[in-house]
Amino acid sequence: MTKIRDGIIGFCVGDALGVPVEFQTRQALSAKPLTDMIGYGSHSQPAGTWSDDSSLVFCLMESLIEFPNLDLHDLADKFSSWLYKSYWTPHGVTFDVGIATAKAIDRYKELCIRPDLAGGTDVYSNGNGSLMRILPLAYLLKGEMIEDRVKIISQVSSVTHGHPRSIIACVIYIEVAIHLINGLSLQEAIERMRETVKDVYKDTNHTEMMKFDRVLNGDISKLTVDEIESSGYVVHTLEASLWCLLTTDSYSDAVLRAINLGEDTDTTGAVAGGLAGLYYGIEAIPEKWINPLARLDDINDICNRFEAASNA
Repeated sequence: MTKIRDGIIGFCVGDALGVPVEFQTRQALSAKPLTDMIGYGSHSQPAGTWSDDSSLVFCLMESLIEFPNLDLHDLADKFSSWLYKSYWTPHGVTFDVGIATAKAIDRYKELCIRPDLAGGTDVYSNGNGSLMRILPLAYLLKGEMIEDRVKIISQVSSVTHGHPRSIIACVIYIEVAIHLINGLSLQEAIERMRETVKDVYKDTNHTEMMKFDRVLNGDISKLTVDEIESSGYVVHTLEASLWCLLTTDSYSDAVLRAINLGEDTDTTGAVAGGLAGLYYGIEAIPEKWINPLARLDDINDICNRFEAASNA
């Protein structure tokens, strides 16, 4: 399969590993680090349970299967079905809902506004809620021109997160993912992403682009763990995921390092896990972490259908 299961299973495993320790501090996880798939904990869910991150990834995949040219209304409707009707949830219950995402879906349903106008656009609406679900677009957009990639990423992000900062973070992530899908090394993928993103956004507000200075201009691998934050802020999640990949040499180490940063462990684990899965391949993901995944048959099925739709 064309790296679809690599990225999606990698993402979902990272999510499920992080769910039981979400909200734990870095200090607590430093004293007792996560080393394996466990259950219960923060959300009282069995081992292998993934969160809203994976649910919304699967919603995006389902929508792209049905509408390969993108239908934002269908996508927003699927997000609504997840929030209100527990669509694409691991055990039939919606839990761990991001505030900005919930507000955007409420606006879409209650105000009947255009889906890409539903997401918050103020500076405080820059949680990681669109970054965490954007990965499937890498498969859809890998053959498109950069202008078209940016346009579609902007539309899909804006269903829940419409601020330029959230959109730029999604563009950066997808550019790295596309280059990994195409077989580049991690360092090459990041360098190519930097060239493209700096060119595309050369006329963008300098203050806004400075938020991504460590990703676009510095050597993030040289930062210490104390310089990496792991909150739900979109820039923190993006930086942490890249740092974890650059400072480890296996899927397992990258994802566990991401989760053991603490705080928003499921999302940092998922975002790092998606890229790590693409980079190392599904063969590098321990089977003992894949096999417990909730609805694994359904996940494999949607990957198969997504591949078939992508190749249609």
